[in-house]
Amino acid sequence: MAGNSQRRGAMRKTNKKGQVVGSGGQRRRGLKGKGPTPKAEDRTYHAAYKRKIERERRAQGRHQKDDGNELVVGRNPVVECLKAKVPAQTLYVVEGTQNDDRLSEAVQLCRARSIPTVEVPKHEMDRMTGNGMHQGIGLLIPPFEYADVEDLIDDVASRGEDGLIVCLDNITDPRNLGAVIRSVAAFGGHGVVVPERRSASVTAVAWRTSAGTAARLPVAKATNMTRTLKRFQQAGYQVVGLDAGGDHTLDTYDGTGPVVIVVGSEGKGMSRLVRETCDSVMSIPMVGWVESLNASVAAGVVLSEFARQRRAQAR
Repeated sequence: MAGNSQRRGAMRKTNKKGQVVGSGGQRRRGLKGKGPTPKAEDRTYHAAYKRKIERERRAQGRHQKDDGNELVVGRNPVVECLKAKVPAQTLYVVEGTQNDDRLSEAVQLCRARSIPTVEVPKHEMDRMTGNGMHQGIGLLIPPFEYADVEDLIDDVASRGEDGLIVCLDNITDPRNLGAVIRSVAAFGGHGVVVPERRSASVTAVAWRTSAGTAARLPVAKATNMTRTLKRFQQAGYQVVGLDAGGDHTLDTYDGTGPVVIVVGSEGKGMSRLVRETCDSVMSIPMVGWVESLNASVAAGVVLSEFARQRRAQAR
């Protein structure tokens, strides 16, 4: 009955049924900032986000990097790397993978080079590669050991030879890097220098393109390309950049002394500071309707001419 103190569970302890005054913090929360603006690539509606997703999708294909190591996947790429004598640590084969000629060839090449072959479950290979596009095989490649610029200069000086070095600026395609390494080795060059950032590295693709010459030719990384070029100048090198409209042409330049050839990308060319640091800028004579050459082709043409000049001087 009403007023029965024995039924305590039915008693209303307060007359308040909700918020009496104030907004309950809604206005305060509405005035509160939402934090920093997300990066463009983190906004799902932005074009940069789509480009980021596309980059990630491409990165999940042929080559995966983890802790400096590189995992080359796919039967044809793995066999090509083994034939090019790319340094490798382990060959991974998914358990129960259907055998074919390429898989058998990869296993035989690894056995001949004493590279261990390890069978792994499919889910483990999927985890290692980030997707299932591995065709049941992967080759683990250790990180490339880069030389030091100072060691490169000292090594050339100890031989008593006129150094021939190629520095790459704005080159992001590893195939171009591999082709340049191959040309430098073929024409008697002493080394290649690449920037530490925003540049192609010696990956499995570069290894294959270099046809194994990357194993014998020093490749150095420069923290700052402008300072590195000035260091070469202090060591007695002439620094010549390749670009259209230079103050020299390949026909008039003397490449018999110590020289550093700076090669920019086909589209952007050399960066402004690098160009200003060069002692001279040289162009390659071409027919008028051809605008430019691929970076690796241009480097090969100049290296061939300098090698010819040095052979003629030695006679």
